[in-house]
Amino acid sequence: MKIIYLMWQRQIIRYWRSRARMIGALGQPVLFFLALGFGFGPVYAKAGGGNYIEFLAPGIMAMTILFTSMFAGMEIIWDRQFGFLKETMVAPVTRWEIMLGKTFGGATIAVIQALVVFIITLFFGFSVNWALFPLALVFMFILACAFTALGISIASQLEDMQAFPIIMNFMVMPIFFLSGALFPLDNLPKVVSAIVAIDPLTYGVDGIRGALISGSHYGIGFDFLVLTLVALALTGVGTYLFSRMQV
Repeated sequence: MKIIYLMWQRQIIRYWRSRARMIGALGQPVLFFLALGFGFGPVYAKAGGGNYIEFLAPGIMAMTILFTSMFAGMEIIWDRQFGFLKETMVAPVTRWEIMLGKTFGGATIAVIQALVVFIITLFFGFSVNWALFPLALVFMFILACAFTALGISIASQLEDMQAFPIIMNFMVMPIFFLSGALFPLDNLPKVVSAIVAIDPLTYGVDGIRGALISGSHYGIGFDFLVLTLVALALTGVGTYLFSRMQV
């Protein structure tokens, strides 16, 4: 447990010391929230959907978690390039402890970024069901663990630092746009519904939305079950690939 904590602590310290990273990571989600929230809000209201700001906010929070978590894998490649990972690997510790420490660290950072976005949304009329807010935090952390593990899994198989962000952008954009973060899941075409249903981010968005504004499509219990199974599976895959990584 001490190794897991130390790896987690290192991630948090590096994040806290990089104020530019903290601020820069907020640019895209805030832009999406303002542009889409106020741009499509009147259309959404006229269509009978209600307050689009409240509908959109959980999706933007999930988007923040997705991007921050997936790009946490970049640190694996960075540490490999500068020799820190090799020093860590030859230490008398198990690789799964290193993997879990990095996963929890990246997930914690992703949740912090999402909470900053959440605070910003409150200033623009996002009303929250505070009674279930702790449940929303649980969904955020599980979602963050799942995608941090996925990012580390991919990073452990790459050595080219330039290739990683290209692959990440290729993956995260379809995952985000097909998750229901920006649109309701009711009355979708069957093909789109099937694609949305196999997107793991869908259940994170739906769970967070259900906890914060009581608008879950699949049901909070089902969202929690699917998301937990996905997180466990991706963490298992990430641990296996990380343990086989050559440094």
